[in-house]
Amino acid sequence: VRLVESGGGSVRPGDSLRLSCEASKYPYTCMGWFRQRSGDRREKVAIIEEDGGPSYDATVEGRFTISHDSADAPLNLQMRDLRPEDTAVYYCAVTFSSDCTYTSHFTYWGKGTQVTVSS
Repeated sequence: VRLVESGGGSVRPGDSLRLSCEASKYPYTCMGWFRQRSGDRREKVAIIEEDGGPSYDATVEGRFTISHDSADAPLNLQMRDLRPEDTAVYYCAVTFSSDCTYTSHFTYWGKGTQVTVSS
């Protein structure tokens, strides 16, 4: 399984960014975006389930949108109204597990892309 993220960068508060993840084409049960701030644990940002809708962490609800339009499409994360606290390395991850509740359920990870929000 190969995952490659792109789209990170340095922006100002209030700006937007779109992250993309190219994934090997398997029937994953869940795909998601996670982030890790300096000194913190990796946390779930947004996930999308094969047979369900998207779900978001409360800190990004209404500002971020996860999408995966087809099996051949990349996994995207549209981020709007970015804030300094969104600064982190963002990772794409997938799993074949029937349970996608926790970060530990995600088996395969990309190398990450840095997002920096600063004035």
